[in-house]
Amino acid sequence: MVIRNLKCKGKTLEMRKNLKGTTADAVSATSPSTNFGRRALHALRLFFFPTNKSSILVRLLAGFAGIAIVGGSAYGVTNWVVGLAAGSAGEAQSASVSNITITAVATPAAGNQLYPGGNGDVVAVITNPNTFPVTVTGVSLPANTTYAAGYTTSALSSAQTGCSGTTSLVSWNYATGTSGTAHTLTTALTVAASGTLTVTLTNDASMALTTPAACEATYFSMPSLTAVAATGGAAVATTSPATDAWTS
Repeated sequence: MVIRNLKCKGKTLEMRKNLKGTTADAVSATSPSTNFGRRALHALRLFFFPTNKSSILVRLLAGFAGIAIVGGSAYGVTNWVVGLAAGSAGEAQSASVSNITITAVATPAAGNQLYPGGNGDVVAVITNPNTFPVTVTGVSLPANTTYAAGYTTSALSSAQTGCSGTTSLVSWNYATGTSGTAHTLTTALTVAASGTLTVTLTNDASMALTTPAACEATYFSMPSLTAVAATGGAAVATTSPATDAWTS
């Protein structure tokens, strides 16, 4: 409870206010200003200590309106135009480049199978470790005297007796006596960023007429390519699995 004595034109006005907002009355008054003081205290009590939902709602709305006004003025456009200092810029960085890999894969199985004097499909998966697409447009082949090694299963883990990389006479089609000859793919192959692409190279393996019988029903690990013609950059990835070839 707080009791204050106020003096107004030589007269004393004593007022009493309950801090919890339950009483705010003038105890005594000897001046006409008593009614004014009583009304002021009553208004303050209702604002700080509302007694009904309507008062609370009014205070909340007033608060939100104040926030909106302050926010609008804080971010509003003014007549003070601010320019840009010369040399204003940011920093960018290019990606590093990593080599792609091409490895043998068993699925899907080769549609065209090898036989003496004939050609067959080669199935491989291209892996792109880069953070951008890579487009392959051609390959370079080892010499036609570099042969594939034979295996008993598609896992290429158990060697086929009598059908080695020396005796199989299986090589890349269109390879010549010179290592590193370049051959262009019929259709460019684009491998997605950090992605893989399985491709069947149609009839791009070749078996000699004199290949031994030990190479029947055999899976071949083709000789390593010597290079690829490939570039990195934005491009639409080729749908996997794909079919392609070089024809010369």
